[in-house]
Amino acid sequence: MTAIALSAHPTIRTTRLRLTVRGRRVLAAVAALPAAAALSFAIIGGGAAIAGSDDGAPAASFQTVTVSYGESLWSIAEEVAPGADPRDVVYAISRLNALDGAALQVGQTLAIPAEYAADR
Repeated sequence: MTAIALSAHPTIRTTRLRLTVRGRRVLAAVAALPAAAALSFAIIGGGAAIAGSDDGAPAASFQTVTVSYGESLWSIAEEVAPGADPRDVVYAISRLNALDGAALQVGQTLAIPAEYAADR
């Protein structure tokens, strides 16, 4: 039995695809384009879904308190909700009023969540 060797025609050359650095970057950008578009639509669509949800607080779901001299978030929390844990009330007041810290100013108006304002 003899082995038969198949070879390409001597006039046909096979070449490998060679990409330059710029070609690789363009190929990577083209490949990443659908993922970037999908991510963009998800972010935009998710933001619209959050903004349009009815889970937000109604306009009349809080009462206001004006800060007097010597009052702190802790003392206000104890005053408006004596039966609740002051830490939870302070957190809820801070979150509702978007406070960065615990510093208050005399005359400042704070919104008190309805769940704690009802105890008053």
